[in-house]
Amino acid sequence: VVIMDTSHGTITIELDSENAPISVENFLTYVDAGHYDNTIFHRVIETFMVQGGAYTPEMTTKPTRPAIKNEAENGLANDRYSVAMARTSEVDSATDQFFINTADNDFLNNGVRDFGYAVFGQVTDGRDVVDEIAGTPVTNNLPNEVVVIRSIRRQ
Repeated sequence: VVIMDTSHGTITIELDSENAPISVENFLTYVDAGHYDNTIFHRVIETFMVQGGAYTPEMTTKPTRPAIKNEAENGLANDRYSVAMARTSEVDSATDQFFINTADNDFLNNGVRDFGYAVFGQVTDGRDVVDEIAGTPVTNNLPNEVVVIRSIRRQ
């Protein structure tokens, strides 16, 4: 379990190391290093997801570790309030970015349209905070007001 302290409130995420061991280990390595401190949610689409983990409020990126193997075949679904690894069009390209689904996004599941996006956790508390972040006014999916991830720590 990790606690995400944001400028909009606190979000508790239960990680699923049994079904997504590579993704959870990767995420916790970034958590333990303080990598997510003072990063932002840089992509917000209210009826889709909120994405963060890479950019500072000044829109600079932090250095990343090597990309990890995509675990989208783990049986976990991109349902509302699930947490998944973000990636490029390359299947095994996830590094530090993650997203919280704000809707049931079945099309992101393994085999629906492509390999899919690996779910590795679930928001268990602070769903109202996720919804508030999702409702932030945006321009080209970038929040008009900076939404800061102050820290993510193990509980």
